[in-house]
Amino acid sequence: MDPALFWYAIAAVLVLVGLAGVVLPALPGLPLVFTGMLVAAWAGDFQRIGPVPLVALGLLTLLSVVADFIATAAGAKRVGAGPMAVWGAALGTLVGIFFGPLGLVGGPFLGALLGELWHTRQLRRATHVGLATWVGLLLGTVLKLALAFAMLGLFALAWLF
Repeated sequence: MDPALFWYAIAAVLVLVGLAGVVLPALPGLPLVFTGMLVAAWAGDFQRIGPVPLVALGLLTLLSVVADFIATAAGAKRVGAGPMAVWGAALGTLVGIFFGPLGLVGGPFLGALLGELWHTRQLRRATHVGLATWVGLLLGTVLKLALAFAMLGLFALAWLF
Protein backbone atom coordinates (compact mmCIF):
# COMPACT_ATOMS: atom_id res chain seq x y z
CA MET A 1 0.00 0.00 0.00
CA ASP A 2 1.22 3.47 -0.92
CA PRO A 3 2.10 5.39 2.28
CA ALA A 4 0.58 8.56 0.81
CA LEU A 5 -2.80 6.81 0.53
CA PHE A 6 -2.63 5.97 4.23
CA TRP A 7 -2.00 9.62 5.11
CA TYR A 8 -4.73 10.82 2.76
CA ALA A 9 -7.13 8.44 4.52
CA ILE A 10 -6.05 9.83 7.90
CA ALA A 11 -6.52 13.35 6.55
CA ALA A 12 -10.02 12.51 5.29
CA VAL A 13 -11.00 11.06 8.68
CA LEU A 14 -9.69 14.17 10.46
CA VAL A 15 -11.67 16.44 8.12
CA LEU A 16 -14.87 14.41 8.56
CA VAL A 17 -14.54 14.27 12.35
CA GLY A 18 -13.78 17.99 12.31
CA LEU A 19 -16.92 18.71 10.28
CA ALA A 20 -18.92 16.77 12.87
CA GLY A 21 -17.15 18.85 15.52
CA VAL A 22 -18.50 22.04 13.99
CA VAL A 23 -21.91 21.13 15.43
CA LEU A 24 -20.82 18.80 18.24
CA PRO A 25 -19.22 20.98 20.89
CA ALA A 26 -17.12 18.22 22.43
CA LEU A 27 -14.86 18.19 19.37
CA PRO A 28 -12.57 20.98 18.18
CA GLY A 29 -14.22 21.12 14.75
CA LEU A 30 -12.29 23.50 12.55
CA PRO A 31 -8.90 22.84 14.14
CA LEU A 32 -9.43 19.17 13.22
CA VAL A 33 -10.47 20.15 9.69
CA PHE A 34 -7.31 22.25 9.38
CA THR A 35 -5.16 19.42 10.75
CA GLY A 36 -6.65 17.05 8.18
CA MET A 37 -5.92 19.51 5.39
CA LEU A 38 -2.38 19.98 6.66
CA VAL A 39 -1.86 16.20 6.73
CA ALA A 40 -3.19 15.96 3.15
CA ALA A 41 -0.84 18.74 2.03
CA TRP A 42 2.06 17.01 3.74
CA ALA A 43 1.14 13.62 2.23
CA GLY A 44 1.38 15.25 -1.20
CA ASP A 45 4.74 16.86 -0.35
CA PHE A 46 3.06 20.28 -0.47
CA GLN A 47 2.96 20.06 -4.26
CA ARG A 48 -0.75 20.83 -4.62
CA ILE A 49 -1.28 22.78 -1.40
CA GLY A 50 1.48 25.27 -0.74
CA PRO A 51 2.22 27.76 1.99
CA VAL A 52 -0.19 30.51 0.89
CA PRO A 53 -3.35 28.37 1.02
CA LEU A 54 -2.16 26.77 4.27
CA VAL A 55 -1.63 30.17 5.90
CA ALA A 56 -5.09 31.26 4.71
CA LEU A 57 -6.62 28.06 6.08
CA GLY A 58 -4.78 28.56 9.37
CA LEU A 59 -6.08 32.12 9.64
CA LEU A 60 -9.64 30.93 8.97
CA THR A 61 -9.20 28.32 11.69
CA LEU A 62 -7.96 30.94 14.13
CA LEU A 63 -10.86 33.21 13.17
CA SER A 64 -13.30 30.37 13.88
CA VAL A 65 -11.93 29.79 17.38
CA VAL A 66 -12.07 33.50 18.20
CA ALA A 67 -15.54 33.93 16.65
CA ASP A 68 -16.93 30.93 18.54
CA PHE A 69 -15.67 32.26 21.84
CA ILE A 70 -16.93 35.78 21.16
CA ALA A 71 -20.36 34.67 19.92
CA THR A 72 -20.97 32.47 22.95
CA ALA A 73 -19.67 35.03 25.42
CA ALA A 74 -21.51 37.90 23.72
CA GLY A 75 -24.85 36.12 23.91
CA ALA A 76 -24.35 35.44 27.61
CA LYS A 77 -22.72 38.72 28.58
CA ARG A 78 -25.19 40.89 26.69
CA VAL A 79 -27.89 39.95 29.16
CA GLY A 80 -25.56 39.85 32.15
CA ALA A 81 -25.37 36.08 32.51
CA GLY A 82 -23.45 34.82 35.46
CA PRO A 83 -20.65 32.29 35.25
CA MET A 84 -23.05 29.55 36.35
CA ALA A 85 -25.14 30.17 33.20
CA VAL A 86 -22.07 29.88 30.97
CA TRP A 87 -20.97 26.68 32.71
CA GLY A 88 -24.55 25.41 32.55
CA ALA A 89 -24.68 26.03 28.80
CA ALA A 90 -21.43 24.13 28.30
CA LEU A 91 -22.60 21.19 30.40
CA GLY A 92 -26.03 21.27 28.78
CA THR A 93 -24.38 21.07 25.39
CA LEU A 94 -22.27 18.07 26.39
CA VAL A 95 -25.24 16.25 27.91
CA GLY A 96 -27.38 17.21 24.92
CA ILE A 97 -25.10 15.23 22.60
CA PHE A 98 -26.58 12.03 24.02
CA PHE A 99 -30.12 13.11 23.14
CA GLY A 100 -29.63 13.64 19.42
CA PRO A 101 -30.54 16.80 17.51
CA LEU A 102 -33.15 17.86 20.07
CA GLY A 103 -30.55 17.59 22.83
CA LEU A 104 -28.03 19.59 20.82
CA VAL A 105 -30.56 22.36 20.36
CA GLY A 106 -32.17 22.29 23.80
CA GLY A 107 -29.19 21.31 25.95
CA PRO A 108 -27.36 24.66 25.90
CA PHE A 109 -30.58 26.58 26.57
CA LEU A 110 -31.64 24.32 29.43
CA GLY A 111 -28.14 24.27 30.90
CA ALA A 112 -27.84 28.07 30.84
CA LEU A 113 -31.34 28.44 32.25
CA LEU A 114 -30.65 26.04 35.11
CA GLY A 115 -27.25 27.59 35.81
CA GLU A 116 -28.70 31.10 35.98
CA LEU A 117 -31.70 29.89 37.98
CA TRP A 118 -29.36 28.31 40.49
CA HIS A 119 -27.42 31.57 40.70
CA THR A 120 -30.27 34.13 40.82
CA ARG A 121 -33.38 32.11 41.72
CA GLN A 122 -35.36 34.23 39.22
CA LEU A 123 -37.14 32.18 36.56
CA ARG A 124 -37.86 35.08 34.21
CA ARG A 125 -34.25 36.27 34.24
CA ALA A 126 -32.93 32.71 33.92
CA THR A 127 -35.17 32.12 30.90
CA HIS A 128 -33.92 35.32 29.27
CA VAL A 129 -30.29 34.39 29.96
CA GLY A 130 -30.84 30.84 28.67
CA LEU A 131 -32.32 32.12 25.44
CA ALA A 132 -29.59 34.71 24.89
CA THR A 133 -26.86 32.15 25.56
CA TRP A 134 -28.52 29.71 23.16
CA VAL A 135 -28.74 32.37 20.43
CA GLY A 136 -25.03 33.10 20.92
CA LEU A 137 -24.18 29.41 20.58
CA LEU A 138 -26.39 29.11 17.50
CA LEU A 139 -24.78 32.13 15.83
CA GLY A 140 -21.35 30.75 16.63
CA THR A 141 -22.26 27.40 15.05
CA VAL A 142 -23.64 29.06 11.92
CA LEU A 143 -20.45 31.11 11.60
CA LYS A 144 -18.30 27.99 12.07
CA LEU A 145 -20.29 26.17 9.37
CA ALA A 146 -19.73 29.06 6.98
CA LEU A 147 -16.01 29.05 7.77
CA ALA A 148 -15.86 25.26 7.33
CA PHE A 149 -17.35 25.51 3.85
CA ALA A 150 -15.02 28.39 3.02
CA MET A 151 -12.06 26.29 4.12
CA LEU A 152 -13.23 23.29 2.09
CA GLY A 153 -13.71 25.51 -0.96
CA LEU A 154 -10.29 27.13 -0.57
CA PHE A 155 -8.65 23.73 -0.14
CA ALA A 156 -10.42 22.33 -3.20
CA LEU A 157 -9.43 25.34 -5.33
CA ALA A 158 -5.81 25.10 -4.20
CA TRP A 159 -5.82 21.35 -4.88
CA LEU A 160 -7.27 21.70 -8.37
CA PHE A 161 -5.36 24.76 -9.54
